Amino acid sequence: MDLSYGEHYESLRRELREFLSGWPLRGEEARLPLAEQERLFRQRGVERGYVFRNVPVEYGGSGQPSDPLRDQVIREEYAASGAPGDKFDQGPGMLVPTLVELGSEAQRRRFIPPTLSGEIRWCQGYSEPGSGSDLASLTSSAALEGDHWVIRGHKIWTSNAHEAHWMFGLFRTEPEAAKHAGISYLLIPMDQPGIEVRPLKQMTGGMDFNEVFFDGARTAAENIVGRRGEGWQVSRATLKHERNLIGNPRMMREHFESLVALARRCERRGSPAIQDSEVRARLAQIEGYVRSAEASGLRVLSAVARGRELEVLRPMLMAKLYSTDAAQQMARLGYDLIGGEGLLAGSGPEVGGRYDARGDARAWVQNFLFSLGPAIAGGASNIQRNIIGERVLGLPRDRQRA
Repeated sequence: MDLSYGEHYESLRRELREFLSGWPLRGEEARLPLAEQERLFRQRGVERGYVFRNVPVEYGGSGQPSDPLRDQVIREEYAASGAPGDKFDQGPGMLVPTLVELGSEAQRRRFIPPTLSGEIRWCQGYSEPGSGSDLASLTSSAALEGDHWVIRGHKIWTSNAHEAHWMFGLFRTEPEAAKHAGISYLLIPMDQPGIEVRPLKQMTGGMDFNEVFFDGARTAAENIVGRRGEGWQVSRATLKHERNLIGNPRMMREHFESLVALARRCERRGSPAIQDSEVRARLAQIEGYVRSAEASGLRVLSAVARGRELEVLRPMLMAKLYSTDAAQQMARLGYDLIGGEGLLAGSGPEVGGRYDARGDARAWVQNFLFSLGPAIAGGASNIQRNIIGERVLGLPRDRQRA
């Protein structure tokens, strides 16, 4: 099996490394605030065709032709350098590709450039207290009155709503329609009367999630993405991008390497924990999952590069489910390794997601608690299993949902 990229792409890799050696910035630019340094370097990446490659030039991207292998080389080198490249938060990572695919020309020109630059920050209004996994049962409503939608209802688990400028969300606009119909995908300004944001304190100590209450909030009629009543189809595009962000083999590898570093630092019975047979067996089992994910990722990359995406629908659907399960196994072993240190580590506002290679007990406690969440984000794992069972394996639908 030849897993090399070939000279053409290795030449690109050398070109990238030379460019990325310019980060961190030097000279007078190094005195600028970090956010401004990142903005400058990211814009230089856009100009070179490395950053926001799939976003057309007129909307602030590079507007490059599709090339999965080139994309992969760029991702690898940016990750290795730590330089600011593509942003993967909710705006650039989820809404922007949705607008490129399904938004109006006016929406693309208005929202995409300031979202890429960070001028506009977004939150996602999907889940409700009575409609989590069964998202289609949502009841928050929007009624068209003149040239504005008037919104009432209640969203929950809304990440970063307390600092977002806008929300993209689902609201019922046709109350008499069937459950999956009658839902519209709206863009809503957050700074207005009729919106109340209440932070939710998590067991990690952080407050990234929020409840959002709507009582007569308004958004312009043209701030609907896609057709009225077809928001369910639009939301599928957004969730596809969210699941791709969660199911990332590179993140699994970084987490595993930090876990190995922790096993080298911690002790069991007077020796490094990594010498313990039980710990080594658990590490070997986890690395099997990591390597399988990496191999699956290469299989998908190879198929996409040959224009044969339909051959790899199964691993693409599996990626998110697989990575969240593996992350929980890694977090559990890390928590076991720190032992009593975990009881003394305390808690705080930091949320996990960074895996401290130094083995800091506080970070691993946070990571253990946080690892339970991604199995819900982007569609709960039980829903993912239903989708895989029905659409990939051809199993009959659940009798209660048939």
